[in-house]
Amino acid sequence: MKFVRAIWKLLVGIKDGLVLLLLILFFGGLYGALSARPAAVKEGVLDLNLNGSVVEQPSRRQWSDVAGSSMTQEYRLRDLVAALDKAKDDSRVKVVALDLDGFTGGGATAIGDLAEAVRRVRAAGKPVVAYGVGYTDGTYALAAAASEIWLNPLGGVLISGPGGSNLYYKGLLDKLGVTANVYRVGTYKSAVEPYIRNDMSPEAKQNYMALDQARLETWKQEVKQARPKANIDLFLTNMNGAVASAGGDMAKAALQAGLIDRIGDRRQFEARLADLGGGPGDKGVAFRAIKLSSYVNEMVDRKPRGPIGVVTIAGMIVDGKASGGTAGGDTIAAQIEDGIRNKGVKALVVRVDSPGGSVLASERIRQALLEAKARKIPIVVSMGSVAASGGYWVSTPGDFIYAEPSTITGSIGVFGIIPSFQGTLQKLGVGADGVKTTPMSGEPDLFKGPSPEAGKLIQTGVESMYGRFLGIVAASRHKTPQQVDQIAQGRVWDGGTARQLGLVDGFGGMSDAIGKAAELAKLGDERGVRYLEPERSFRDQLIEALANSDNDTAAPADAFSTLAHQPQEQLAAMLAEVRSIMSGPSIQARCLECPAVSPTRVEPKDLTLLGLLKSWLG
Repeated sequence: MKFVRAIWKLLVGIKDGLVLLLLILFFGGLYGALSARPAAVKEGVLDLNLNGSVVEQPSRRQWSDVAGSSMTQEYRLRDLVAALDKAKDDSRVKVVALDLDGFTGGGATAIGDLAEAVRRVRAAGKPVVAYGVGYTDGTYALAAAASEIWLNPLGGVLISGPGGSNLYYKGLLDKLGVTANVYRVGTYKSAVEPYIRNDMSPEAKQNYMALDQARLETWKQEVKQARPKANIDLFLTNMNGAVASAGGDMAKAALQAGLIDRIGDRRQFEARLADLGGGPGDKGVAFRAIKLSSYVNEMVDRKPRGPIGVVTIAGMIVDGKASGGTAGGDTIAAQIEDGIRNKGVKALVVRVDSPGGSVLASERIRQALLEAKARKIPIVVSMGSVAASGGYWVSTPGDFIYAEPSTITGSIGVFGIIPSFQGTLQKLGVGADGVKTTPMSGEPDLFKGPSPEAGKLIQTGVESMYGRFLGIVAASRHKTPQQVDQIAQGRVWDGGTARQLGLVDGFGGMSDAIGKAAELAKLGDERGVRYLEPERSFRDQLIEALANSDNDTAAPADAFSTLAHQPQEQLAAMLAEVRSIMSGPSIQARCLECPAVSPTRVEPKDLTLLGLLKSWLG
């Protein structure tokens, strides 16, 4: 029997080994097939079919994205820009198609950088043709750079300018019995207002009205420069009148105002691409298409090894480690330290696209940058769409700070939020009591609310952090803390005003920042970069390949369908904010009302929270 059992164990072991080997071969083959670089079409149309948003750094994909999730597809800005710059000199690319049916936009600076790359393609003598059912502010700013703008006969141009409603949670928190104990510094630090009000304060309205007016003027200037004959002002001030004069036809109204060039359905658009791109494709395809992913894989170097290190600080700044799309303080600091110690980095470019977040994480990143400065490594900051609050904190070590007129920055202020649940316990019929051996025993008390002594101590800490913020900015910008305080107080500024106030040094994008870094490091004509970011794991590459393998989303049915993602984004943001406030104490340098730099993912725990809210609210 022992011999038989031994033979049986051997056979089971062989079986398990074969199964494991087959699984390894299966997943290895699957990954190889999905990540293989398909041969690019010899000549044809570079098809930028953008079904999602443009971001500085895509969020980490999850297994749920493979089966289909609420996460919007994200395209890395630098990949798109690099692909267009390659295409302008590539004889195989006859025309570029901007298919914007599923495009959900991006930050103003990201859209501007992408539009500038489109203009470089046009300057090289190649047509760029845009198509959409509904153009909003962001999508139209990109389409305006094209040589032809097509609009579906059932579509429309729905530009409206910055502004709109934000969500305020005080009423919801009151119903839940949650008290948001707020500690802040700054007359204009409106980041905490959604927790303590049901509307916007007059001070916040004043600040954001000035900001949005400046953003609108920048947007109009860029669009009018791209399309001088377009009557943008008519659509912004009297869209109903423009549509009425066209007999109620929104597409015809856009054509009459010079906002578009042609009205046509997708079949006509694709026929136009075939004419420009050298004929129809294979197997009944309307035109010879070069897939964007294939072109990026073939033409764009994802792992350059130049002497200029590029660090990306994108998304919310959080403590500890984090994956792409969220700026983990420890993760980014480790990338900087590794770059300057082990990878021969001679200059740093810090790309910031963040509304801020944790004060401690922001300081962790700043200290890593200061270590680079101590090693005589020059630092140039390139601000993206948003570099506010903690996003400005991490920018202060820069020897030179670039922004764009559309950049949102400033928000120099600090706040703290500590939730307490005395109202919730009362609703549930639960009491809270105990004893104290000192005034600070059990503080901050989340069951009964922080005591006056605890509240005073926390407010003192917030004020101390604000004073430190002022001192950091003053030293960086060669001002006194008093001078900084006059332009701080939590106010948010557009890039143009920030330059006038001395918060930034000049206007420019990533290419300008790279050139400046090379100049400060005395690298001559060397402009090679190295991206200081973790290598993508096999898991991440596999999930990304699987999630992107079938990315053809349904086109909007009409012009107004293109706006559907906006309330969904607001709902996702609301769930994330409520989860954040209920998760515990938090002291932050953060601009809550700044535009999101990437789509908010609805997590399973958010859906659980939504269910909990429904049950509590009846």
